[in-house]
Amino acid sequence: MQRRNFIKLSVAAGTAILLPNYTNAKDLDLDQITFSSAINNTNKAQTIMIFMYGGASQLGGNLTNIDEIKNASQSNYDGYFRGITQTTNHCWQEAGGTHMETLLDNGDMTLFRCCYSKVREEENNKAHGQCTIQNQKGSFDEDSAGMVANLAQILEANGIVNEDSIMPFVTLEGESGFYAEGAKPLNDYLKPVGISEDLTNPYSRSERDYRYYTEEEQNIENYHDEKLGFNAPFYKTMDNFAQKNNSKGKIKEAFSKRVSLATFIDNISTSVTPDLGTDSYPKDNHFAEEIETAVKILVKNKDTKVVTIGSGGSSGWDDHDDARGYVDRTESLFKVLRSAMAHIKAEGKEQNINIMVFGEFGRNVNLNSALGWDHGNLQNFYVLGGKGYFRHKGIVGETVVENTKSINRLYLKPKSGTYEFEPLSIAATLYKIYGINNPEALTNGNKEIDRLFT
Repeated sequence: MQRRNFIKLSVAAGTAILLPNYTNAKDLDLDQITFSSAINNTNKAQTIMIFMYGGASQLGGNLTNIDEIKNASQSNYDGYFRGITQTTNHCWQEAGGTHMETLLDNGDMTLFRCCYSKVREEENNKAHGQCTIQNQKGSFDEDSAGMVANLAQILEANGIVNEDSIMPFVTLEGESGFYAEGAKPLNDYLKPVGISEDLTNPYSRSERDYRYYTEEEQNIENYHDEKLGFNAPFYKTMDNFAQKNNSKGKIKEAFSKRVSLATFIDNISTSVTPDLGTDSYPKDNHFAEEIETAVKILVKNKDTKVVTIGSGGSSGWDDHDDARGYVDRTESLFKVLRSAMAHIKAEGKEQNINIMVFGEFGRNVNLNSALGWDHGNLQNFYVLGGKGYFRHKGIVGETVVENTKSINRLYLKPKSGTYEFEPLSIAATLYKIYGINNPEALTNGNKEIDRLFT
């Protein structure tokens, strides 16, 4: 990826990423938030947030009701998918289930089967845009800020991040609601830095050697320096020029910081992933490159708190029709996640780094006339790593089939008495691990997922 294709960058050396503007945005009331520096310092949490745009089916991680689903479905599951094998924990073997079982057996993952919105069910809301924004904000309030934007301001207010922090928030997906600003704009150094999966260095400068310039070109670019001379690369001349002629302040600091950031990114990009053996990242896999890069950033830079990634693109999991591709996509996703956990462990960071995987909603389970699934309201939430603060439970939650007897209306819902939570509790959980004691103040009263902490 060329530098011109990069997302606009933040930190002192760049410009801020452009994010959606929300009118009548609500200000974050820091007075209502109680914060524990002790928890933050103990956890040393870092997060990779993977958002499954389009709404992924929960069947990859939950085939417990498959016999009833097959009997009630409009179309033939067995005749279409060419294999629906249940693993020990009733995951879909052909759709990542083998990798899920490995993660569960190793105590690396909790699979929540009942992330379910009663609020949306009452409102009959299963719209992509609205649900995506709500889940990325962790709030049903349209004018609230994104969950990472809120986290950024709270960490700043409590002295955890500041203008000297290097890339505290990173995006490998571009714009998203995670970073939507409220009424109080984020300081530039809190805005996400856009990085490509191949870590092309946005802060580097070309090595332009004046020995190959004509005399006319040298006269046009007459930046001769007594110490550097015309043999110096142009960027060094400009750096020297900036330090000599600018007064103390942001511009001078930006030129100085650009050099250190260029070196910093180069050090990450040239770092070598440990030998992961059979858990090595799959080759020629764009998503694997993104995850590997995200892990490298967190391992090499304690200042980075959250990295966001969009799995499958803007509508990669929108399986209204031809859902057969879901199987391969889910297999690939969890093969990569298995590699990521092996990578995190090899670096000795499984206590600190966590991975959260979710989307805007799930899918219904009727295989429709187009051989796909329509919008549902129950999804799986996958949480990996973070063993210093999470207490992984394996499988949590049970589901039942709701058959409305109406064509194309066949859903999974939480079984009565089982553990369930609103998707906004994901944001509350993120806030909790970074030291926010009362995250429900930001999530319409929805508390953290307490099963992860007890």
